[in-house]
Amino acid sequence: MNDADEKRIAANLAKTLAMLCVRNTALEDLHSGITPVSKAGDCSDVMVIDAEGREIPWTEVSHLDDEAMRALMRQIVNRLYTFHLMADDPGLRETIDRWAAAAGAWDDPEIDQGLLGAVEKKAGGS
Repeated sequence: MNDADEKRIAANLAKTLAMLCVRNTALEDLHSGITPVSKAGDCSDVMVIDAEGREIPWTEVSHLDDEAMRALMRQIVNRLYTFHLMADDPGLRETIDRWAAAAGAWDDPEIDQGLLGAVEKKAGGS
């Protein structure tokens, strides 16, 4: 297999995994709802008022509590596990193929230098 084919296959797999195992999870619940209006464009001008009357800048608000984060990560891990174990199941294969077509319209992925830096840092003994 040549380098271009390997990159194309890896890109398609990455986008399909992201669609099926990350996007179509409780993350959708976080994405739903009312998006605040920001005249600054970065939500630095948006405030949240909590039940104690504290005004908290949107950029400093935790949008997930620990339990929601654990539940989201559990769901993502379970979906990745299921994908890897059951990808040859005809029913799942049909779902994968359908969502792969939708994910195909996404931007092509790029090498994540942050992940590579973490790997290199770990390999260097730091």
